[in-house]
Amino acid sequence: QGQLVESGGGLVQAGGSLRLSCAASGRSISNYAMGWFRQAPGQEREFVAAISRIGGITRYADSVKGRFTISRDNAKNTVYLQMNSLKPEDTAVYSCAASLSIPAYSISYSSRTYNYWGQGTQVTVSS
Repeated sequence: QGQLVESGGGLVQAGGSLRLSCAASGRSISNYAMGWFRQAPGQEREFVAAISRIGGITRYADSVKGRFTISRDNAKNTVYLQMNSLKPEDTAVYSCAASLSIPAYSISYSSRTYNYWGQGTQVTVSS
């Protein structure tokens, strides 16, 4: 069937950078719109970034604009989230998600439109 597996999380000081990876197996991500979400303890899951299936159209939460970049490498069947200038408030479990239903040149910030999820990777930013 396949799955999504996140990696690249860890502990970093404020102002530092991390690159998260979401590797897919059993499916080609070229068929999917992809997104990143995060959830801190006691908080609701929130949208972080998304990229369209075709055309590389991206969308970001206001809280991460200018600091985070989502990208995809279909040849490697992997989606990335480059996180720069990290802040303590970025601390959360980050999960990637995939959707077949989002139109080819569209993006979505709604978790309801994503059908496949990874287990998440912890990002902790210290001050």
